[in-house]
Amino acid sequence: MIEDLLDNNRRWATGKTAQDPGFFARLVAQQTPEYLWIGCSDSRVPANDIVGLDPGELFVHRNVANLACPSDANFLSVLQFAVEHLKVRHVIVCGHYGCGGVAAAMSGERHGLIDHWLQPIRDVADEFAEYLLRIRNEERRLAKLCEANVVAQVRNVACNPIIHDAWRREQPVCVHGWIYAVGNGLLRNLEVTIASFSDLADHFPQRLSAQLGSPCGHLHSQQF
Repeated sequence: MIEDLLDNNRRWATGKTAQDPGFFARLVAQQTPEYLWIGCSDSRVPANDIVGLDPGELFVHRNVANLACPSDANFLSVLQFAVEHLKVRHVIVCGHYGCGGVAAAMSGERHGLIDHWLQPIRDVADEFAEYLLRIRNEERRLAKLCEANVVAQVRNVACNPIIHDAWRREQPVCVHGWIYAVGNGLLRNLEVTIASFSDLADHFPQRLSAQLGSPCGHLHSQQF
């Protein structure tokens, strides 16, 4: 089976060269993506494919449940490199419906070491508990928590000093929150784009639950 992957790679490289003889030479020469993708490690969510971008056009960071933890050195290193060196203009936090990490965090069961990693999602669920408890359908409740987790991670990114430093030096960088539906392959914009300090104050003036749990909150706009 491993040899099959190597064979696939050879066919892919041959096909790329046949289609565009200068493709790999350009990749070697420079890496100038305009986008940083913070997504889930789920194998059903291939970042480049679902937005139709080639290698070199999307800088990608993936982990379980697409978290942007301010204490995670891996995430911070990626964010700093993307913003300060690659000069990306857009940071996209993308979750997906049916996320196993979000489901594990919501289950209340013990899963071992990963429980520590998933704690931020449980914190979001606690903050948003009053609204989630009103949703009787378990699948829909999970979907809403998947959305809430994306918005929470957008808040984490937009509140990060690396982003704030970029805004202070007038470097254009926007933070977006999207969610992907594995069932139909479509992305949905959760409309929490943050491009400045004023956007940050407008979107997150208070607790996340106050924004998302209100009748006009972003999470009420999608029906399941």
